Amino acid sequence: MLEKLRPPFKRLIAPIAKLLVAMGLTANAVTIIGAVGTILVAIATGITGWLIPGSILMAILAAFDSLDGSVAALTTGGTKFGAFLDSTLDRIADWAVLFAVVLYFLLHGGMSIASGSIDMDDVIGWVGIGASMYAMMTSFVTSYARARAESVGYEAKNGIATRSDRLVIILVGMLLSGIFGDPRWLMAFIVILAVLGTITVFQRIFEVRRQMKADGAI
Repeated sequence: MLEKLRPPFKRLIAPIAKLLVAMGLTANAVTIIGAVGTILVAIATGITGWLIPGSILMAILAAFDSLDGSVAALTTGGTKFGAFLDSTLDRIADWAVLFAVVLYFLLHGGMSIASGSIDMDDVIGWVGIGASMYAMMTSFVTSYARARAESVGYEAKNGIATRSDRLVIILVGMLLSGIFGDPRWLMAFIVILAVLGTITVFQRIFEVRRQMKADGAI
């Protein structure tokens, strides 16, 4: 859904991209800095439980990650390797953000399984962990569906929850849980992400099927 905002956002960050080019940074360097920064901040957030600063920093890094395309446009115009590198590191960053959610529920969700009793905090924690693991799967399948479709000559960029949508859902959930000190906010947003991720996978499957059917391929 948020993909529609990409053109105006690109115009907004254009001055920053020009500054990075003036500093001598390449598009690939920007890609690596954004991805590595996101991975480190995400894991640190999950371990420390500092959801407010963590979500804010990851939002900034997500915006920084978008700069690689603008920098490429101002320099090389973009390369195939650059696109490959960006896509590959994005998958690792996506994993790290959802892994951070799992860490948060395990370390800071108030779970008390070791005591032998199960309370509401345990339920919230396990639902959050389960939904995170499931959302991780749908995230990778969504990306794979697009890549596989393009490898056979079709396009699958559609869907209700693209990468930018997924990041917003996770980070808003983190921020609200941090503000209110209640892991239920994050759990609810991750469950929503899992549902939307499932819908997106099927949307891409049906879209490729439609294109193939129109071509007489099936």
